[in-house]
Amino acid sequence: MKGLIVFSDGMEDNEAIATLALLRRAGLRVDSTTNHTDLKVQTAYGIHVYADIQMTDLKLETYDFIIIPGGGYVAKIIDDADHIYELLKYFNLNDKDIYAICAAPRFLGRLGMLNDRSFTAFPGSEKDAIKGNYLEHKKVVVTPKVITARSAGAVVDFVYEIVKKNIDEAAAKSLIRNIMY
Repeated sequence: MKGLIVFSDGMEDNEAIATLALLRRAGLRVDSTTNHTDLKVQTAYGIHVYADIQMTDLKLETYDFIIIPGGGYVAKIIDDADHIYELLKYFNLNDKDIYAICAAPRFLGRLGMLNDRSFTAFPGSEKDAIKGNYLEHKKVVVTPKVITARSAGAVVDFVYEIVKKNIDEAAAKSLIRNIMY
């Protein structure tokens, strides 16, 4: 299994960097991508990181799942995030998994991908998925093709479910033991 995580300026540090690091630690192959030609991204708390690959160079057919981190940037770009919407449409159309945390489920909601589906998100972010079943107090919600998580405080639980789905539960439990969670 191989995944893709989308890096955007203003992404929540923990939801992007920790998610990527923990997934790699568990043995999943995950590439980071951005629409910036220089690959440089600044997180919400001012950390500069470099994505692995520019979006225009992606071979989407090689990926099994996509992860969209949240953060305050979502509200700033929600109306002009064609690069994210196009990726999500591709993964949805090709029956590939989509994982979103914090405010990022707003993107899925705008595309109707949460209609008639249970999900969680940062409080207030459910407004773009009025036809979905918002589970406000759940840290993580797993459905057959979509995993959503509430916030930066749910990263370990989010990663656990991604590892469980893409490797197995033993690998997810091993990761939890190794990080002494």
